[in-house]
Amino acid sequence: MNSSVYQPFKNFDFKYKNCFLSGDTFNSPIQEVNILPAWLLEVANYTGEEQIKLLDESVRSYNALKVPCNTEVLEHFIQPLEEKVAAAFAKGYQGVSQLEERELFQWIGKFMYGLIYIEMNAAIRLQQLSGDGLNMSQGLMHKFGNLNTMIQSIYLDVVFEDFTPWSIVVVPLEQADHYFSFRDEINTLTFSLKLKDFGIIACLQDNGTNKKFHQEILDSIAGKALSEQQYEELCARFFYSAYLFNRLPEYGIMPVEGTIYIDAMPLKGTLNKPLFDVWQHKTYSQVLENFWKPWNLTLFEIIKDPTAPVSHFHPPFLPEV
Repeated sequence: MNSSVYQPFKNFDFKYKNCFLSGDTFNSPIQEVNILPAWLLEVANYTGEEQIKLLDESVRSYNALKVPCNTEVLEHFIQPLEEKVAAAFAKGYQGVSQLEERELFQWIGKFMYGLIYIEMNAAIRLQQLSGDGLNMSQGLMHKFGNLNTMIQSIYLDVVFEDFTPWSIVVVPLEQADHYFSFRDEINTLTFSLKLKDFGIIACLQDNGTNKKFHQEILDSIAGKALSEQQYEELCARFFYSAYLFNRLPEYGIMPVEGTIYIDAMPLKGTLNKPLFDVWQHKTYSQVLENFWKPWNLTLFEIIKDPTAPVSHFHPPFLPEV
């Protein structure tokens, strides 16, 4: 094995010939593995035949969401991570809250990048059928490539120098028997998951800025169990602020004697504008309406007062507009 950084976006290595995580770094065989692990499907009481719609409008079952993985990477690095996360999930909030954020980042990042790999493979196949060039922004591919580099920390010694690439929040929930559900937004690399008595929210490439943006509300709920409506509202806030985040993080990546050092470039750069675009209560309320669908609250009801959208937090700690 060499310790160089695998960069699949340089030659669009998404054809199921090399490991999705390590490329051709290892010599052992390749096998296809589910991006939703069997233990998680079991905990969720899923059969695996449940369906998900991809960006190309195709519909696939969870069992069909597979990526190629090197057997050495799978056995020595991915499976130990899965076992650790599975054991934590089995204990609920008490177990998940004790996981290192880096481990949650690796686990969530692996899942999100697995979806990206599948989407990229579909895009390449469509391009071959149509003869058109691959229609994806350079910025988006840059972001996805950085995520891939960072989750190589699963099997490589990767050092994040004086920063964390993510915002991750783990909260306790009032009810102890929540069904499994998750959301993901690939363009902003934002993810949420709800199960048992805990919820997770993650922004995978913001250098911690979304967490700082919501620090006031996070401080106010520290240690408190949230109702389901409160959790979904918190998710809506993070998904919306991730959309407002207007920087493309840049990193210096330096392999040195078997270790990959990653340094974050200043987010401000040469731009004088704030890191987030202006918060609009109306747009936020549209996001919130989607997260509150189980309670049938309409957009009109949520934003009856245009200056103060409905909130289950008191005080609401919404940004001033």
